[in-house]
Amino acid sequence: MRTFVFLIVVLISSPLSASTVVLYGDRAVQVNSVLSDPNDLWVLPSDLPSINGFVLKPEGACIDDICIPIRQDEDSSIFITRQGKAWFNVSELAKRLNQATAVDHDTGVWSFGAIPARRSGFINQGLAPNFSLPDLNGNLVSLSDFKGKKVMLLTWASW
Repeated sequence: MRTFVFLIVVLISSPLSASTVVLYGDRAVQVNSVLSDPNDLWVLPSDLPSINGFVLKPEGACIDDICIPIRQDEDSSIFITRQGKAWFNVSELAKRLNQATAVDHDTGVWSFGAIPARRSGFINQGLAPNFSLPDLNGNLVSLSDFKGKKVMLLTWASW
């Protein structure tokens, strides 16, 4: 009688992947705990404020007067629980906000554009943010110098 010994190796992959860098606004945030996912950026809810200023509250993900409702009592495309930890999908939040995103999987860098809903104040008020540029003589000219007057802004690029 022959005895066969089978060695079964079960690989249990860790749900955590290497850290990632998130670019948003004028900051780069190193996020050390991310859930491994080829398409989405899952972070701990406690990392959310440093990434984009949102805070996960019982009613949802909120910043200023914007609040996106999120159920936290069951798994969804934006919130899940794995191994007793809650995870938040930043890329899904970006989709819901119509926020542009880009990712380089090779380097682990995610970049998020401006949130359109936060910029709507300028559009709704018809006010441009103040800025200053040098004129042809090198004198600094600010948009606010023309307050109360109609101004036509003409821009172009040579490329």
